[in-house]
Amino acid sequence: MPYALTCPASLRRLVLLASFTLLNACAQTPATVPAADDGAANMTATADRAPASGDTYLLLVSIDGFRADYLDRGVTPRIAALAAEGVRADALRPAFPSLTFPNHYTIVTGLYPDHHGIVHNRIEGDGEKNNFVYNDASTTADARWWGGEPIWVGAERRGVRTATMFWPGSDVAIDGIRPSHWKPFDRGFSPDQRVDTVLGWLDLPAARRPRFITLYFEQVDRAGHDSGPDSAEVNAALAEIDATLGRLLDGIAQRRLRDAMNLVLLSDHGQTASSAERAIAVDEIVDLKRVRAINFGVVAGFTPQPGEQRYAYDALLKAHPHMQCWRRAQIPARFHYGTNARIPPIVCLAEPGWVITTSTWLADRGSHFSRGEHGYDNALPDMGALFVANGPAFRRGARVPAFDNVDVYPLLARLLGIAPARNDGNPQTMRGLLREDR
Repeated sequence: MPYALTCPASLRRLVLLASFTLLNACAQTPATVPAADDGAANMTATADRAPASGDTYLLLVSIDGFRADYLDRGVTPRIAALAAEGVRADALRPAFPSLTFPNHYTIVTGLYPDHHGIVHNRIEGDGEKNNFVYNDASTTADARWWGGEPIWVGAERRGVRTATMFWPGSDVAIDGIRPSHWKPFDRGFSPDQRVDTVLGWLDLPAARRPRFITLYFEQVDRAGHDSGPDSAEVNAALAEIDATLGRLLDGIAQRRLRDAMNLVLLSDHGQTASSAERAIAVDEIVDLKRVRAINFGVVAGFTPQPGEQRYAYDALLKAHPHMQCWRRAQIPARFHYGTNARIPPIVCLAEPGWVITTSTWLADRGSHFSRGEHGYDNALPDMGALFVANGPAFRRGARVPAFDNVDVYPLLARLLGIAPARNDGNPQTMRGLLREDR
């Protein structure tokens, strides 16, 4: 599902990108930034200025819901050229559950959701008004939800300026620190406007220019939910974002920055087809007055009401068609999920293409049922996400096996020249991505 949305939219050959980054020794680390900084408003005419010696940049781009095999559809020539000239993974394996907020935060912390605390798009707090709801900024703004150290916090602490365009968690003062430049999510902010803002940040005077930038697009995921992953609408969204990235790459080249830029292009998860005909009405299995539903969807969580534990376990933990449920502590170990207290006592996972909901919801909204879903078993091929990297730090023309997205964070820290915080990633993965002389 797209970041901060309800579950839940050129062709020219490309040349990119280039070199690895070290700390800017003279930069100062801001403790907090009280309001979003609009880099586009501070643009200066520097298109004909070559970067100063030692100026290096890292750009992390997420195309929400870009399934790994979408790259083979022939509708994204600029991304395909990046992959051909750089490194492409067979897939980037999302963390479980394969949902938007948990995985975007895993990518930038290197921690499984069990360890960073964003265990679902919706999380129960201490009382209904203290719940975490992914599309309600008044709930996600509480820094207590966000564990670990996201890459922009680590970079700012070490004097590397950062800027974020709509990355989950980047508008929150995590441990009192925000990026030097950031934007709160705004669905109305078009892909071209996002790119123009990023280019504006690259046009800032050297003392304010970020060395690490994130960029986020939700259009492909939204099209998949609305129309299904195999639809013409998804292909149109892929082509739109590909053209927008082409504008970004052309702008980088015009600024003579292509030899000072490393690009990591990825997604948070894939998507598979779903339909109202594949819905599990859980209220026909368990009395929801005796068992409280924390969340529905592909991954649903339930908490027994006081005194109803035996009833809840007896009703939910037995075998069900198209759904499997576990006690929190008995979730399969390969999911790396089940030790965090924010995970409900009972977790149920739907089979691919199926969704856990209620008969009332189906009666009221079945005609608006999502035609594409994610959140499923993260080992399923359809959940596999995109990973492409291009620039002077990376191998050229390489294809590597699928790897876990917790491994992205050590790579980002290496490219920024900063010591990584505690994480679950495997730093050996980057050996297959980086040039041998690194």
